[in-house]
Amino acid sequence: MTWRKHFWEHVVVTGGAGFVGSNLALEIQKRCPQAHIIILDDFRSGSFANLREFRGDCLAMDASVPGMAQRLVAASPTLVFHLASITDTRISDDRLMVHDNVQSFRAVLSACLTEEIPLVYASSAATYGLNDSVMTEDTPAAPANVYGFSKMILDNMAFDAMKSHPKQHLVGLRYFNVYGPREAHKGHMASMIYQLYEQMRAGNRPRVFKFGEQKRDFVYVKDVVEATLLGATAKKNGIYNVGCGEARSFNDLIAVLNEILGTSFEPEYFDNPYEFTQSFTQADLTVAKKYLGYTPKFMLEDGVADYVKWLQQDS
Repeated sequence: MTWRKHFWEHVVVTGGAGFVGSNLALEIQKRCPQAHIIILDDFRSGSFANLREFRGDCLAMDASVPGMAQRLVAASPTLVFHLASITDTRISDDRLMVHDNVQSFRAVLSACLTEEIPLVYASSAATYGLNDSVMTEDTPAAPANVYGFSKMILDNMAFDAMKSHPKQHLVGLRYFNVYGPREAHKGHMASMIYQLYEQMRAGNRPRVFKFGEQKRDFVYVKDVVEATLLGATAKKNGIYNVGCGEARSFNDLIAVLNEILGTSFEPEYFDNPYEFTQSFTQADLTVAKKYLGYTPKFMLEDGVADYVKWLQQDS
């Protein structure tokens, strides 16, 4: 499967006012200024502030509402990136999470299958659940919360569609722990990197769960955007890991921030109130490298340094 020029003509980004979605839409705009980009977002969790530089169109609507598929088809997209989702992993309302995440994907998938529109969508490493080993794409799903469950259902639907529509371009991406510009609107759901930076910038000790040795695959949003764009040219349909490929502890992260900021804060540890918190995530990128051509450019030190520079310029 190759990137065809007409892919760029009419691009739809659902969830385009959100964190990854806004970065993606702006990067498409930068790389292909002639593209007609339409953002579909209901702004419940997105922010107009992420789109001050955006020059395209916007459909302010919920992707899960009845008739959304018809509205999407009417926009005549040549490529769809589906990132719209409830991403607050602390929400415990099963009906709300499953309805919004699954039904929105169902509508988008239906429209893309009917009109043969290439589709790239966001899944999540949360589908792997509480797994202490490196995660490969064939690691069985075992979600520990309803957010991970909803993303597992998306993947199940996608696998079924790949079997029933083998000529359809369909790629899912399991994002790991994403951080970077345009996430501030997420508040308490912004990355730990952003939250710790804000605490330390204010002169406070960084607070993390006891005892800071939980490890995460922290992946910079610029790498995530690159992987998402590569999804449109994937050599093979599938669902792929998108991470940095390296697990680093919160204590490591604090040390990196101290080095960049020229500070020497000691962490303040407190009890973790959430049973579903993953203590370890690390993406195996072998398959993503083979079929997406994805290789991350930002290890933790490089990504955090680039992010802090952006934060300081934006403040």
